[in-house]
Amino acid sequence: MTQLPDSAVPPSHPEPQPPAAEPKRRRGTTILVSAVVAILAGILLSQTVTTVATPDGGAAAEAGRWWSLLPPLLAIGLALVTRQILPALFVGIWLGAWLVQGLTAPAIATSLLDSAGVYVVDAIAEPDHVMIITFTLMIGGLVGILRKNGGTDGIVRIVTRWASTPRRGQVATSTLGVAVFFDDYANTLVVGNTMRPITDRLRVSREKLAYLVDSTAAPIATLALLSTWIGFQVVLIDDAIADTDLTVNGFAVFVESLKYAFYPLLAIGLVFAVSLTGRDFGPMLHAERRARTTGEVSRKDAAVGLRPVEDELTPPDAAPRRLLNAVVPIVVLVAVTIGGLFATGEGNSPIEIVGDADPFSSLLWGALLAIIVAAVMSVGQGILTLDEVIMAWFAGVKSVLYVIIILTLAWALSQLTSELGTAEFVAGALGDTMPLFLLPAVLFVIAAAISFSTGTSWGTMGILTPLAVPVAWAVLDAQGLAAAEGHPILFASVSTILAGAVWGDHCSPISDTTVISSLASQCDVIDHVRTQLPYALFAGGVALVSGLLPVGLGLPWWAALLLSAIVVVAGLIVVGRRSDVARPEPSAATEYSR
Repeated sequence: MTQLPDSAVPPSHPEPQPPAAEPKRRRGTTILVSAVVAILAGILLSQTVTTVATPDGGAAAEAGRWWSLLPPLLAIGLALVTRQILPALFVGIWLGAWLVQGLTAPAIATSLLDSAGVYVVDAIAEPDHVMIITFTLMIGGLVGILRKNGGTDGIVRIVTRWASTPRRGQVATSTLGVAVFFDDYANTLVVGNTMRPITDRLRVSREKLAYLVDSTAAPIATLALLSTWIGFQVVLIDDAIADTDLTVNGFAVFVESLKYAFYPLLAIGLVFAVSLTGRDFGPMLHAERRARTTGEVSRKDAAVGLRPVEDELTPPDAAPRRLLNAVVPIVVLVAVTIGGLFATGEGNSPIEIVGDADPFSSLLWGALLAIIVAAVMSVGQGILTLDEVIMAWFAGVKSVLYVIIILTLAWALSQLTSELGTAEFVAGALGDTMPLFLLPAVLFVIAAAISFSTGTSWGTMGILTPLAVPVAWAVLDAQGLAAAEGHPILFASVSTILAGAVWGDHCSPISDTTVISSLASQCDVIDHVRTQLPYALFAGGVALVSGLLPVGLGLPWWAALLLSAIVVVAGLIVVGRRSDVARPEPSAATEYSR
């Protein structure tokens, strides 16, 4: 490959050009008009929305009806149209609060006030949310220290000796995404922040980095037998099969269901296929060609939220770029987190112990000790003073405030969808009767729709698993196929609920993992959704047509998985186009050869 000299390669963080004032005014007008339209539509809907009396004598919209879809759909639609996630989320929360209060004229004002005074506050006050916020802030601070002490540059120097082309950089990112399997949050934050300087230098777009990070994090976490997800999933399955005649436990059902986890497996497979072939399609192809030909890894007016902090985190010129200054704190983070999982869990096997553990406390302990180790190493080697360490930590914390705001609004909207019964309405579309061979495929679509609309995979699993697993057993029993050791359709139904939840979670613009992946990659949230969604739809469509439907018709799982993998690769070759055709792939090796 032709290697470009350093002078020919634009900086890894090109300065954005300020967008023209007119487009900004148009966006503002679009948001305002959309909000007004939503309010007027709500007034008209108030004539058809059924209300029920509340204990205090007020009125509220009846839960679990079609209008419960409006708040998330409005938020998602506004976000995609305006590319502004914050106002879109807030308008969705406002509409949801208004629905809860019965869509009366006086409630327009009170629901606006409650959007912040009740729902946002409640979202922040949730203990698990507080721990996620704290962990995210601590990881941001840790990354700030590792950037400032030159440790991140040390990783970049070593990795770029092999990852010297865009293709190799993507393969390295994908490999790390699979290697950090024990938690999706830790995966996105560690891999995204570690690989971003490398992919920037190789002219890989931020959109592609966010896709590689996001599409390996949740899929690998739901497949791994030692992850922070497994306990939650196994407990749900155990409870769901309690009223059946199965003689196997929830963990055995989970392990058997992994054979039918077509979407997570195909999502990871597509990530590596895209990385190895250098082919892309849809909006991602345009983003990659922009990065290759211009060096602009993000849109000029993209809202990444971190550019003002870059200068604060530039290492001193005299600072050594030592790999150990980053690797040791990251190893401490991973080791302490895994140790915390074993310390807080109980069981007769490692898998049972991790499944019973406290993942949030373990992550916090790991982040705290990693920060202390990074600070001690920085001061002890004379690279930074204590004051510089604190300022670097604070600069890193500032860099994640934007994502904390988005997370809080997304949680508030999710709470409102729960009150309105959005998930129950979508799940109710399943009906009382369903052809047996269609059951896994239909469950996948329903789980994906719930997760996409509510922005939570765990919430979707928690709602749908207790409803769908007994339905699957009842359908099998009615046809005389229910057996004490289980049935492929039952295992596929369990797996497809988890897989559909993952699909919606990492595609929805109101999902926490979508937001965190965008944060770690410094990619605009809406740009990430627009570029990743076609890939997810492609993998999900193949999982449905070539995996779940053939399994429902009796094809062995291994044959369906092999067929699906062939279709994914063949489809990418046919539809995808090389993103580097306009210019030879640049090398990054010379940048860190000193």
